[in-house]
Amino acid sequence: MTEIIEVIERYEVPELPALDLPEEDGVPLETNWHRAQINLLIDVVTHRWRARRDYFVGGNMFIYYSARQARNREYKGPDFFLVKDVDGTPARGKWVVWEEDGRFPDAIIELMSPSTAAQDLGRKKALYERTFHTPDYFAYDPNDDALYGWRLRDRDYEPLEPDAAGRLWSAELDARLGRWEGDYLGQTATWLRLFDAEGQLLPTHGEAGHTRAAELAAEYARLLDELRRLKGGS
Repeated sequence: MTEIIEVIERYEVPELPALDLPEEDGVPLETNWHRAQINLLIDVVTHRWRARRDYFVGGNMFIYYSARQARNREYKGPDFFLVKDVDGTPARGKWVVWEEDGRFPDAIIELMSPSTAAQDLGRKKALYERTFHTPDYFAYDPNDDALYGWRLRDRDYEPLEPDAAGRLWSAELDARLGRWEGDYLGQTATWLRLFDAEGQLLPTHGEAGHTRAAELAAEYARLLDELRRLKGGS
């Protein structure tokens, strides 16, 4: 037993060979909607958790999880992902698992298209389930308006059941995912949005700012009316 311990103590984990880890491949997103949808999800999450620094959220970003994958470029990354319980303050152009204490995403969302649907529901789903062990995985098809979701239980994905509004609960995002029709960045469309447990739409930074401005304007008008009333009664 002593000899085994001595061997273990002398063993040094070999360093990974120097790898070229690009942050982009020059391939554009499928559509302008896909780009805006990724920005929308990040916008909502960062506003909701604006006081927190213990998470990282990425969109259309490469994830590197092994030397083989980095060399073969057999996988690039998801459309949207969330990693919790990490230092979210450093700027990152890619997520390198072995440089992040082995942390994989806690939630992933893929935005499907005709060219990616089979992978999103097949090979990628298996990767997130078997290798990443990502607790929450969602895939949304804007063409068929279909939303899929799974929760990892006992190392296997189980489909999530939608609520009465057709929304799916994400324990990792602490929110429901569902459809919303409206305008974002000047584009009117059906979007994938986050809702709280009570079903209230979670706002973007801009929406929250407009709401606050409207509240202040209403309060200002109320105070003016009160001032006029007091002056009229004097």
